[in-house]
Parts: sequence; structure tokens; C-alpha cells
Amino acid sequence: MSEPDATPAGSTPASSNLVMRVIAALVLAPLAIALAYAGGWLWAFLVTLVSIGLFVEWLVVVGAGQVALTAAGTVALAAMGFCIAFGALRTAVICGCIGFVVVVLLAKGKRGWAAMGFVYAAAALLASILVRQDPVNGFVALMFVLLVVWATDIGGYFAGRGIGGPKLWPRVSPKKTWAGAFGGFAASLVVASGFAASGLGKAVPLIVLSAVLSVVSQAGDLFESAVKRRFGVKDSSHLIPGHGGLMDRLDGYIAAIAVAWIFGFLRHGVHSAGSGLMVW
Repeated sequence: MSEPDATPAGSTPASSNLVMRVIAALVLAPLAIALAYAGGWLWAFLVTLVSIGLFVEWLVVVGAGQVALTAAGTVALAAMGFCIAFGALRTAVICGCIGFVVVVLLAKGKRGWAAMGFVYAAAALLASILVRQDPVNGFVALMFVLLVVWATDIGGYFAGRGIGGPKLWPRVSPKKTWAGAFGGFAASLVVASGFAASGLGKAVPLIVLSAVLSVVSQAGDLFESAVKRRFGVKDSSHLIPGHGGLMDRLDGYIAAIAVAWIFGFLRHGVHSAGSGLMVW
């Protein structure tokens, strides 16, 4: 999620944008948390819808939004979500591989970009569901990743707006500042400390993990900004008031949850990735 433009304190555009961000967050965050807590097919259904939305937005951004291509990717992602929700991971992966091939064949002049968009959406889908499916620590691990990403976004927003200063990478994201980057990083460490203080993990591993995920989240944000800048697009869509589209809002989360699942998988296996993140 991008930091705001440098505008004078009390300016109407900045204040209005902040109000819209807060309202959207107050509506969407509790819904996401409730469905994450419920888990099962409810969480899988939400994640699948969002992943399809991500794929559609990606195609629009890169100028590859043909009907057949969009439909093929949508069907493949829906099949993946259905299969993995009911424990058929191998079938979900097969559906994803078939979908990837079909997307590449239909993409014509945008094959590389369309393929990247499908992988982007599929990774978000698989990682989000698999982390939550851990029967012991799935919800806690998912909340840890979500809160680290949210803290990074919020800390970056207010530090970037309140402190300003040198730009982080102006050619890719002219709004981002070093102050915002460090503010978001510091906020993520507070989340890890809170989890440790609540007895939900050991302090040092969680702090290190939150630091890594915060950096990865910000890298995901920059990646999405680079893609949009490459194609001269400001927002991926106007779906979420004050935030733009799904890509704009979830860019950091997608990178963080993918890395989190890989890390958890390497430690505790496919179906216990949540424990791989939280148990040390």
C-alpha cells in the first residue's frame, strides 16, 4: 500500500483519503478476521474470490484482459480453491498447472505477464489457505502474518506522512520515504513483541520473523508499484474506497504470506506450516 503524497496538514484531499481508508478498514478487517477464525470452506471461499479478483486486476493492469483468458484463469483458480478447501491438494496443484498452461496459450502477445499474474494469484490462494489449514496453529499464524503486514502498512503510512524526508525509490514509487519504511518496520516488531508477551511464541524468533516479513511485505508493495508504473497505471482498480484495488491493498500481504508458507513448510511440512511459523 502506497504512502500518501506530501500534502500540508489539514488539507482536504489527504483528510478525506484517510477517512475513507479508516472506514474501509473498519468494515473489511473484521470480516477478514471473522472468516479467518471460522477457517474451512468459508476462509477458502473468501481467499478464492480475492485471488480471482487479483488475477482479473492484473490482466487489466498489463493490458491482457481478454474474455477467454480471464475466464480460463478464473475457472482454474476456482477449481484450485474448491479442491484445496476439501483436502485435495494434489488435485488443486494439477488444476493450477493446467490453468497455467491454458493461460499462457491464450495470452498471445502478453504471455509472460499473464503467466506471472496467474502465478501471483495462485500463490496468494495456496499460501493463504494452507497456512490456515494447520489444525493447531493455523489461525494464530495467519493472524501473525496479517497483523505484521497491517502494522507495516499503518506504521509506514503515518511515519511517511508525519516525518517525510528522502524518498525510498522514487523511480518506482515516488510516494514512499525511508521514514515510512523504517516506521513500518518498527511497527511490525511491536506486533511480534505483543504475540510473545501473550505467550503465543518465543520473542527472539518472532521478532526476527516479523522483521523478515515486514521487509518482504514492503518489497511486495514495491513490486506491485513497479508493475503499475511499467504500464502507466495509478490504481489497479477502484474497488476499495481509499485503497484502490485488491492488488493495491494486498500487494504486501501476498508476498508475506507466500514467504511465510514456504518458511513454515520447510520447518514443519505442507499441512503444518502454521506451526512452522509459531512453534520454536
